[in-house]
Amino acid sequence: MAAAGFSTNVRTKEAAPHAAMLIESMRDIGYSLETALADIIDNSITATARSIRLFADTTSARPCLAILDDGTGMTEDELLAAMRPGSRNPLDTRDKDDLGRFGLGLKTASFSQCRKLTVASRKDGVTSCARWNLDEVARTNKWLVEFLDDCSGVPWIDELGSAGTLVIWESLDRLIEGDGNDARSAFVSRLDDAAEHLELVFHRFIAGERGIRKVALFLNGRQLEAFDPFHSSHPATQAGPVEKIKSGGQEVEVQTFTLPHHKKDPEGWERYAGKAGYLKNQGFYVYRGKRLIIHGTWFGLARQKELTKLARVRIDMPNGMDADWKIDVKKASAQPPYHVRERLRRIIETIGATSRRVYTARGHRLASDSRLPVWQRRQSGNEISYCLNPDHPVFAEFSARLPDELTADFRYILEMAASSIPIDALFADISSNPESVSGSDLAEDSLEHIVKTTFSALKASGISTEDAMQMMRVTDPFREKWELVANQLQDQMKETADE
Repeated sequence: MAAAGFSTNVRTKEAAPHAAMLIESMRDIGYSLETALADIIDNSITATARSIRLFADTTSARPCLAILDDGTGMTEDELLAAMRPGSRNPLDTRDKDDLGRFGLGLKTASFSQCRKLTVASRKDGVTSCARWNLDEVARTNKWLVEFLDDCSGVPWIDELGSAGTLVIWESLDRLIEGDGNDARSAFVSRLDDAAEHLELVFHRFIAGERGIRKVALFLNGRQLEAFDPFHSSHPATQAGPVEKIKSGGQEVEVQTFTLPHHKKDPEGWERYAGKAGYLKNQGFYVYRGKRLIIHGTWFGLARQKELTKLARVRIDMPNGMDADWKIDVKKASAQPPYHVRERLRRIIETIGATSRRVYTARGHRLASDSRLPVWQRRQSGNEISYCLNPDHPVFAEFSARLPDELTADFRYILEMAASSIPIDALFADISSNPESVSGSDLAEDSLEHIVKTTFSALKASGISTEDAMQMMRVTDPFREKWELVANQLQDQMKETADE
């Protein structure tokens, strides 16, 4: 007896998608030029390419773009399979070095940028060439791939080596807006942005990280350079140990990094901030097969805060976990499974604390340095305040020379100055451009007076010459101008010895 609500009389009808409609819809999955190029390069790396060259014709009336590799190449049958939408089942087990996912990347990435996709591939000395022309698909409403018997007219075909694949995008209706010099300038600008993106996404391949086949990337002859978002080669970068999290019979590797404070890396500060800045680029950097797929997110486990902006966490996942991580077609989105997510939540607490220590290092030194602080840090409950230290040798010496009726007035001046610190303006400036914020510069005669007064007061209190100099050397404003201060101290000690 049939279950309630179900019929044993079932008829089937084919419901194949209309070619013209579906292929136009495939153009709107959401690729940018950057993600589209990265998807094509994935195929080249999977094909064991060691050199990948991007060519862009930006001057002709019909600009075009190409990606050429020296990988294994394809036979005509393999090329036909590669041109077929959905050529691989995403549930199939892939080789660990396979950067593919759905078998859609070549088509969807290309269609998102152009209306004519040509692929020429050479394997075992035989060249095969196939083309998708979306205008022809729209006219015939059929899934017909054109195969070219003569490849001589294909752009950059002469650059194809003894083995490899050449992907050409023509009719760049989504990439070139308008015409004339402005359109071409915009095209060049977008290519430059794309190059920066590729230097980040494939930085571990470009650098030739241990265990990874090194790949050279070029754009119109210019070799791209790896951009390591963790600045791992800098001595001031703090790298945590590699932690392995087991998930679904496989392992996810996690490593934390805290980037250098801008005082430790003034030259690289702007570069490693990225266009979005440190605040937006903090968080998790997820790699699939060593290829970056998403970065600058805490996955909703924490907020992006000013005091954690130096924190970045590298997550390495194998391609066998795509379904668990919900990897999308563009390989530009991911979500960690629950048990991994919970471990990452605890990791955030650790990396956040490290980043806060680096970013507020000068503040902690100020709070703990009781030797020569110009400012004192006070904390009462959750409130923190700063005041000028009346016992600083310069203030104390000046106050001692004042008549009694002015001593209290001087204390009022110090309190007024401390109460008028422009907290909001300082926070805004440090948040947006911390390396540009500094104290006011001291005139040389002012510095000389402060050096003399401070050193004399320290000596008078019984501190040795060596200890007094060391105290001054690590304290502002002397630390920043120590070479000049040291010379002034030598002159002062010489004058004292001559007396």
